[in-house]
Amino acid sequence: MTHTASSATDRPGGSARSAPVTAGPLRTPLAIYLNDHLLGATSGSELARRIAKQHAKSPAGGALIRVADEIAQDRAALLGIMRDLGVPARRYKTGVGWLLEKAGRAKTNGFLVRRAPLSSVLELEALRLGVEGKRLMWQALSALSGPGSAVLDDEQLARLLRRAREQGETLEELQLAAAKGVLGQG
Repeated sequence: MTHTASSATDRPGGSARSAPVTAGPLRTPLAIYLNDHLLGATSGSELARRIAKQHAKSPAGGALIRVADEIAQDRAALLGIMRDLGVPARRYKTGVGWLLEKAGRAKTNGFLVRRAPLSSVLELEALRLGVEGKRLMWQALSALSGPGSAVLDDEQLARLLRRAREQGETLEELQLAAAKGVLGQG
């Protein structure tokens, strides 16, 4: 089911959004779901920024910087949607997301002091999985019905969904190229 935000002329001031819907307790399924995705978005944004920085001067650098910027914008969009739905961001979830990305750096990859060649493959896979989860969230929000759906912007969700698909395709190409270069070495 799709929902349509009322037109800008239907509201004073020409806003395309209606007033926030109160989500109720923080334990509602929607609040838990969005805050769990905020945790992932925080971790993913940190990981994307780090990968882009590490590969900035490589042939993949431009694509990785673009994806990292978009992932940060998508996290901001999620926070805006949460605000519009009246779902408060659980700060401990953003803190956990930040810590998870930092802890992910301590993986066993065969190298103690320097970066392992396999790190890029694994990091791109992790980022690709996160983008797929985000795509599924945008898709779920697009299908939402009930009082909260009235404040969602169908066009924004369609753009976010399309961008997640494009990010996934870009990351898949980069991951496959990295895997070919590293795993093919024997």
